[in-house]
Amino acid sequence: MAPIFTVMGATGAQGGSVIEAALKSGLYQLRGVTRNIESEKAKALIKRGVEVVAADLDDEGSLVKAFEGSAVIYGVTNFLETFSADGPDAAIVVEGQQGRNLATAASKTKTLQHYIWSTLPDAKKISKGKHVVPHFEAKTVVDEFIKADAELYSKTTFLRVGYYAQNLMYPVLGPNLLNSTGKYIQLGPVPPSLPISSVGDISTNVGVFTSAILAQPSLTKGKYVLASMEETTLGKMLEMWSNATGKPSVYLQVVDAQAYDSLWPTWGREMELMLKYWDDVDSKVAWGGDENLTKFDLGLKDEDFVGVQEAFKKLDWSHL
Repeated sequence: MAPIFTVMGATGAQGGSVIEAALKSGLYQLRGVTRNIESEKAKALIKRGVEVVAADLDDEGSLVKAFEGSAVIYGVTNFLETFSADGPDAAIVVEGQQGRNLATAASKTKTLQHYIWSTLPDAKKISKGKHVVPHFEAKTVVDEFIKADAELYSKTTFLRVGYYAQNLMYPVLGPNLLNSTGKYIQLGPVPPSLPISSVGDISTNVGVFTSAILAQPSLTKGKYVLASMEETTLGKMLEMWSNATGKPSVYLQVVDAQAYDSLWPTWGREMELMLKYWDDVDSKVAWGGDENLTKFDLGLKDEDFVGVQEAFKKLDWSHL
């Protein structure tokens, strides 16, 4: 019997990508975890042969049950769900506990061989306390929680997922039509030359990385992997968006931080903290530097991925 590969967030962006790649490999008996097993996305997975089970990130016991018999687990949390409702401070607390619940449940899984944890760099530590990015914070606390469990740590790959092409779907990060000009304006608190390490198409490329990670356990266990397939800039991403959509665009830097934050309350501040961290710290160092394995270390090539511009072509921009 094929080993069981259990994927959290099975109907979401990262989890869905991991499942797609694993289905193509044919190496695993797939189990997708979601809160609502009656959703259309869940039913679609069942039709493709994926076992779909219900569990809640806030309920460690439900996770232990969902992980039973698993050889591989992909763990991911959703900071933005709590962030949208209750703000960044609450989201840090909730996501931190959810990540610890996942790690504890994984450590209780006797059959576990490999745990992949979706995380982000420790901006506070890397910048020596200058930059604190809330949606990075809780994940890095969970990193340390995992490392405190020697057995789990030895089975874990920490996957730092780069900037999604799909991020431009968010109003705060993407172009918006300025009717009086007929052009789409992207506003940002940093210059368009800001370096971006992009994972490209999140719906495909996270799975490419996880498949490569699992194929090389002796290389990847106990290590960080940077899921970036394309080095670009904010301005070049916007150019690619225009090339893909045929819509004219202009990037404008907003120097007044309060004005930028006021455009998208709470969201503007969160994105500003992230972007200014990247603007202040060398791009390679900002993602963890030499402690990361890269696509080159994993033996991956450009043709294995769906790039930023190709991802833009696939997306529906009719809402703009």
